[in-house]
Amino acid sequence: MKYLVLIFTLLFIRMNSQITFRITKLPANTEKDAKLFLAGSLNGWQADDDAFEFRKNNEGLYTLTIPAQESKTEYKITKGSWDFAETDENGKAISNRTLETVVKMETVDLEIKGWSSPSEKQHTLTANVKVLSENFTIPQLKTIRKIWIYLPPDYETSGKRYPVIYMHDGQNLFDDFTSFSGEWRVDETLNDIYKETGKSAIVIGIDNGGDKRLAEYSPWNNEKYKTIGEGDLYVDFLAKTLKPYIDKTFRTQKQSSRTIILGSSMGGLISLYASAKYPSVFGKAGIFSPAFWFVSKDLKMFLNINKNNLKHSKFYFVAGKNEDESMVPEIETVNQLLLKKSVPEKNIVLKIDEDGTHSESYWKRELKAGLIWLLQ
Repeated sequence: MKYLVLIFTLLFIRMNSQITFRITKLPANTEKDAKLFLAGSLNGWQADDDAFEFRKNNEGLYTLTIPAQESKTEYKITKGSWDFAETDENGKAISNRTLETVVKMETVDLEIKGWSSPSEKQHTLTANVKVLSENFTIPQLKTIRKIWIYLPPDYETSGKRYPVIYMHDGQNLFDDFTSFSGEWRVDETLNDIYKETGKSAIVIGIDNGGDKRLAEYSPWNNEKYKTIGEGDLYVDFLAKTLKPYIDKTFRTQKQSSRTIILGSSMGGLISLYASAKYPSVFGKAGIFSPAFWFVSKDLKMFLNINKNNLKHSKFYFVAGKNEDESMVPEIETVNQLLLKKSVPEKNIVLKIDEDGTHSESYWKRELKAGLIWLLQ
């Protein structure tokens, strides 16, 4: 009996526990009527989620109260857009804040040292990155999108054909000016690989759809975030519209073994899905810190019933132990499902880092090793 009482007591405490975030210091240039939001693993990193908006208390301090969390959380504070996210005192991107498991009433005091500003950012593109189109048509989604292209250093002189890497969140790949939390330095990394090994690839970066990002990168609905999944249509666009255009326009190696799809977080989720749905198109996938939790049950069911032959497919997983606590277990489960689908063990890399965080800085650090393996 005493054990039942203990269990019910713990459940009562958890159900009635809350955490309050309180911003005690703001940069001098913060607007008087600024709207502030928490964006993190709790809400799919939405920068302007109304459910996570801070309100001023009687003391004039911004506060936000949410239920206690059962797992570690990563987050940042924004002014409603990733163009205006918190930084250090010098305006440089910072690592994600972390919140350990909370099972009681707790208050977390925050000091914001600076805000990012597009007007203060610098362009960091290398000479071999161009905007392929500002308004590339996506007929499957009835919309348009900005598309970037990176061409290898020797593209104009070699006459060779090259592997192609399709990457999501194009805003964050090449240019700090357009990134919302620091760029991946994809162009500098591939230029370094070319200098060291002579290997290179064409990279196609597809901008995300802003507030449509969760929907476009998820093949399934998510009731919690009121998301109607459009990922199936987005992947159809990549396979049936974008890739044929790229293959026709540029000197590419068209075969699936030379076509890579790569992304992080929700981009990691949609990369796995694309490679499983179209293994004859995307033979390799780079999957960084994937948001498998977003549609965990649907993803596992899909992998279980998927009839496509994946025995020639290759997967490179990267994640950190400092991310959401479900991250590593979810990846390990997907890894086992892929092995059951006849993917050879040698075709899967599972890299779990003790210090890895859910951030562009971590993905940038791990990109070179991932590209070298995917391009071999």
